[in-house]
Amino acid sequence: MPGSSKRPVGRRAFVLGATAAAGTAFTGTAHAAGFGWTDDGSNYVVDTGAQLVLKVSKSTGDLTSLAYRGTEYQGYGGMNSHIESGLGASTVSIRQSGSTILVSVTHGTLRHYYAARSGENNVYLWTNKADTSVSATRYIVRVKKGAFLNDEPDSYTYAPTAIEASDVFRKSDGQTRSKHYSKRRVMDYDHIGWSAGGVGLWMVRSNHEKASGGPFYRSLLRHQSADGGGLYEILYYGQNQTEDQRFGLQGPYVIAFTDGGAPSSTLFPGTLTTPWADSLGIPGYVPASGRGKVTGVGMSGRNTAYPYTVGLANAAAQYWGSARPSDGYFSIPGVLPGTYTLTVFKGELAVYTTSVSVSAGGTTTLNTIAIPSSNDPSNASAIWRIGDWNGTPGGFKNADLMTYAHPSDARAAAWTGNVVIGNGETAAFPCYLWKDVNSGILVYFRLTAAQAAAAHTLRIGVTTAYANGRPQVTVNDAWTSAIPSPPTQPNTRSLTNGSYRGNNHTFTYSVPASAWKTDPSQYNVLRIDVVSGSGATGFLSAGTAVDAIDLLA
Repeated sequence: MPGSSKRPVGRRAFVLGATAAAGTAFTGTAHAAGFGWTDDGSNYVVDTGAQLVLKVSKSTGDLTSLAYRGTEYQGYGGMNSHIESGLGASTVSIRQSGSTILVSVTHGTLRHYYAARSGENNVYLWTNKADTSVSATRYIVRVKKGAFLNDEPDSYTYAPTAIEASDVFRKSDGQTRSKHYSKRRVMDYDHIGWSAGGVGLWMVRSNHEKASGGPFYRSLLRHQSADGGGLYEILYYGQNQTEDQRFGLQGPYVIAFTDGGAPSSTLFPGTLTTPWADSLGIPGYVPASGRGKVTGVGMSGRNTAYPYTVGLANAAAQYWGSARPSDGYFSIPGVLPGTYTLTVFKGELAVYTTSVSVSAGGTTTLNTIAIPSSNDPSNASAIWRIGDWNGTPGGFKNADLMTYAHPSDARAAAWTGNVVIGNGETAAFPCYLWKDVNSGILVYFRLTAAQAAAAHTLRIGVTTAYANGRPQVTVNDAWTSAIPSPPTQPNTRSLTNGSYRGNNHTFTYSVPASAWKTDPSQYNVLRIDVVSGSGATGFLSAGTAVDAIDLLA
């Protein structure tokens, strides 16, 4: 067993996504009182020398114990913390290198790692998925019953009635809960967790460079039930997924205990370096020196009412960064070498793309990006517009609620009801349309004589669709569009599990002049139906989420 000394070591920073050469010798002594590891026959027992002791099963690689300040936090329903729902029989080994203890887990082609640092109350984790032999990739920390009770949107502690797929629940007051309802996109959070009684337990996410779905992806982050709670790091999830799965090493992500406050910002993705991890010999790890950076001096042609995000993506990795509101400057560090598609998003709507190449240790600097006016559909002159083109249903009826509730939630406004242009049309128009719920919604509007004398283009932008739901339109019962072809969209639930994020698509309809009413005092009536031969019933019938609707001048 390794020895120990009494010299404490403070927190160290680490870099996300990493991996260097293998074969490092693990030698040295511990740097905090009590730091070291033992073998109890079934588990490797690691004492960080601070206030955290963890145990890793020698047979499965499960985390079987998380004891902080002498209190056990791991475990609910008799289950351990682990990849997926447990890998099963695995090869597990342990090594020490100075102030770091590394536990390595091998299960077929999958590799998983736990690292403990002397004097820290953190567990650092990496996961390397090489293929689809493990269907999805998540790590779940299973927390004991009663440790952190609350009634957050993603909790179903107090919602005993399952109403959909055994993972969406209703409380007695009609509010809904699900582990899917996090409110957060990946880019919106660094950590997730709970705090109570002077103890905080957090999952600090990785940079998700080998995950899929981009910066706006939404996924389960945590949940609480009568049996306990779970904290997730989702490394790949198929629910409402827009991209192919990426493979390779992901991490570190961190299980962090605190005295109740948020975890140290030095642990957050995108702000880290990993000098202590460079020599651990984790296959697939790329240190800071093997990575590059992409910067842009600014952007022109922006609509400054909206945030802009810059994304990098190829088949191997993904990254993103926010553009500075004042001038559009951006910087994306820690990028693996390669050629990427760079996409500029207005809100969540792609308005510009180009290709960039990144080299190890280099900085790729882009001159001012000029976003063509025609790339932003908001710049087109419109007779009327419902919402605005930003790639989200923001502003539409029930839009905010749908990121943390089921459409049947008691807090939702009625999904039906007609809309009059000039009378609060965006707030009155439902963010989602379903074949079985509110298909056939009517929009009333007037045209001048000159407008009615001409043909016009109607546009309907959507952010995702379920079961191939798409809009067919009828004007004044005088003209009906053809049924449009369905765009490529995720093939799983979306509208009922807290996500409107799919593939943005614009449907266009050329409405002839003969369809309009020529009397300016009369309302024209647009009917929007959802069509599809797929889907079930109710809120699981074919449906779609709306970005914007307009009639061009």
